[in-house]
Amino acid sequence: MPISNSKVDDLNIRSIDVLITPDELKTHLPLSEQAYNNVIEGRQVIRNILDGKDHRLFIVVGPCSIHNIEAAMEYAGRLKKLAAEVSDTLYLVMRVYFEKPRTTIGWKGLINDPFMDDSFRIQDGLHIGRKLLLNLNELGLPCATEALDPMSPQYYHDLISWTAIGARTTESQTHREMSSGLSSPVGFKNGTDGGLKVATNALLSVQNPHSFLGINSEGKVAVINTTGNQYGHVVLRGGDGKPNYDSVSVAIAERELEKAKAPMNIMIDASHANSNKDPGLQPLVMDNVANQIVEGNQSIIGMMVESHLKFGRQDIPKDLNDLEYGKSVTDGCIDWDMTETAIRSMRDKLKNVLPERKR
Repeated sequence: MPISNSKVDDLNIRSIDVLITPDELKTHLPLSEQAYNNVIEGRQVIRNILDGKDHRLFIVVGPCSIHNIEAAMEYAGRLKKLAAEVSDTLYLVMRVYFEKPRTTIGWKGLINDPFMDDSFRIQDGLHIGRKLLLNLNELGLPCATEALDPMSPQYYHDLISWTAIGARTTESQTHREMSSGLSSPVGFKNGTDGGLKVATNALLSVQNPHSFLGINSEGKVAVINTTGNQYGHVVLRGGDGKPNYDSVSVAIAERELEKAKAPMNIMIDASHANSNKDPGLQPLVMDNVANQIVEGNQSIIGMMVESHLKFGRQDIPKDLNDLEYGKSVTDGCIDWDMTETAIRSMRDKLKNVLPERKR
């Protein structure tokens, strides 16, 4: 007689809701030809930069997290114009982060809780997120995001040109395996302690084939077999309360990459510990990085910048009508005027330097 598992299984599960499959979502919100071409171009440009075939830097810039679609589209319209203005020197990629890692608890992002009311209507979040990515790509902006949930890429990664793996998950075997199968280049941040070992190990892991459990496009549990991703690189974001964007830290990172026989490609995150969590310091980090390149640095290939329409951040109020439009609800951001000024300054400093750079 079979033994009932009712007293040993799912003891802490309140409910299980069946989710739309990736195929169903893509049928409802299909990839348009314009978006397809934009994704293909965005990924190839970034690969060319990583390979040293394109002299430009790529800058992942945008809100710490997306919580208001209207504000995101207004930001995107401004970014598109700026991208065209600096395109001879800098390749701008919009930061479109939907999933937020949490040290303890807090809002987990647009996918998990799109209405910011703890209703966790994830199916709505997937629709809203995919629709935004379609609109941004059709506008002509390449998009970047952080891959946090291993199943989410099946729903919208066909609209992503560059992916980040955060400091908390770079050490995760699950995320390294997943990244080996992603179709975009992937940046691995150094650990929260500032150390590079977990990131360099991740770079070596992601290049190789892996087999692991996941879901297929029909939403079925499957064994995923990958070929490996050759476009992983390190992202320096500081750690343990200390920055690591300065020339000495970059030189140390170069040595570690050389020792690990990993790609000599370094991206600098201007926020987090590199700006002491003060968004107003990000332009100084950008200026320092530009100066390093002027002085002969060969390894820095890009930057990350947290930027929104308005400066700073805000807590999520009980009454969502009290939210201030265009201001981050997660990490603090620089405002649009500061963003334009800092990016134009980088472009002016580097426009005659990068074409002569030997990588």
